[in-house]
Amino acid sequence: MNTLRLSDYKDKLIHFIGIGGSSMSGLAELLTALGYQVRGDDRSQSHSTDKLIREGIPVVIGHDAKNVHGAGLVVYTAAIAPDNVERMECERLGIPQMERAELLGQISEHYPRSVAICGTHGKTTSTSMLSTVLLDAGRDPSIHIGGEIDLIGGSVHAGSGDTFITEACEFKASFLTLHPTLALVLNIDEDHLDFYKDIHEIEDTFAKFLGQIMPGGMAVLCGDDVRALSMKQRISVRSVTYGLDNPDCDYTAKDITHDDVMCFSFTPVEHGVELPRVTLRVPGRHNALNALGVTAAARELGLTGEEIARGLDAFAGAHRRFELTATIEGVKLYHDYGHNPAEFHSVIPLADAVAGDHRLFVVCQPHTYSRTKLLFDQYMTCFTGADEVLITDIYAAREKDPGDIHATMLVDALQKHGVPAVYTPDFDACENYLRTHWQPGDVMISLGCGNINLLNEQIARHEAEKTN
Repeated sequence: MNTLRLSDYKDKLIHFIGIGGSSMSGLAELLTALGYQVRGDDRSQSHSTDKLIREGIPVVIGHDAKNVHGAGLVVYTAAIAPDNVERMECERLGIPQMERAELLGQISEHYPRSVAICGTHGKTTSTSMLSTVLLDAGRDPSIHIGGEIDLIGGSVHAGSGDTFITEACEFKASFLTLHPTLALVLNIDEDHLDFYKDIHEIEDTFAKFLGQIMPGGMAVLCGDDVRALSMKQRISVRSVTYGLDNPDCDYTAKDITHDDVMCFSFTPVEHGVELPRVTLRVPGRHNALNALGVTAAARELGLTGEEIARGLDAFAGAHRRFELTATIEGVKLYHDYGHNPAEFHSVIPLADAVAGDHRLFVVCQPHTYSRTKLLFDQYMTCFTGADEVLITDIYAAREKDPGDIHATMLVDALQKHGVPAVYTPDFDACENYLRTHWQPGDVMISLGCGNINLLNEQIARHEAEKTN
């Protein structure tokens, strides 16, 4: 059992291995705002590392044993293996180490109200939504998000209020370090099957997490998701449910409409009582469901219906979530963080609706060898609406190439299933194919949680260079 306490390192240097990751960079910023001395390193330069440097947090590029010298505490992620040179140097020198999730859990303990948003899909968007609602209502919560929102200028905010809002990630059961007073469960689906044995183990882990809700706390459960709803029977704390399709939920919606770009409006209904109508500026029915979940959570936190409607209206979306990044040669370029077939099912119809009578190009960067193998069959049915599908090389992330799966295998299988798929291994190949085939009015969306967002940036950069 880890006996390290963050408070013991207030006057000591804290070093982050892999500081450029979305969660790690946010925690580094949050600790700095709380008065801790922080530095870190990462294997490559990124927007995150550049931002940290601008904010005065020292960052070096590359992992090296000497990087941990002088540190009182070292923070690492689950993706940093024990044989990492810096972790091994910590062992040699006796420098204490704390995993990222444990650090997040200890930070959350400083707040009387801790809100954790969990689920296989939609965590970042829903956390951003709820954060926007509370900020707009003047509650000034502290926030830790896996993505970035413009309202707080990044992924973290050290607020003056009594509430801490965070994503609760199920990867390697890391959310078990949290003991929230309120947990919002969006959905429970098959993911991270390189860690979990099967969906039943995933369900059991979610139940264990919900069992850690603080006495007097509560759970907000999505009633449209069978597995999330089943948690109601497995927990002892108070719970409420929400759903667009399940009329038996505590929070429902009526008069659901959408505009021509699939931004939804609806009237929330709380235990039979109508609340002020909600109009969203982010597209997709799944975001309407997310907004209803946020409505339920916000009401349980004491916000009025008017405050919630105003906050949701102010929500403009999180970066890397169906984000319009540029318009090049009359083609709209979008990016979305979705990285498995279930998420593609939600976002591709949105892009197809935007494209209308024009063509939709989907660029998919499969994420990790294990996920590609385990979800291989699901890839065959998730690209409905796409006119052309470009498949890049698999983004390895934390994994080594096992040698038994390759992007070309995915392309071959997709073609046999009638999907117009082509293999474009790298960003140059993607860009060349797109510029050769697209026409004004078409839409391109890149999908993945690796570095595929850099494709959009590359295309925009090359276009700017042409005009200079």
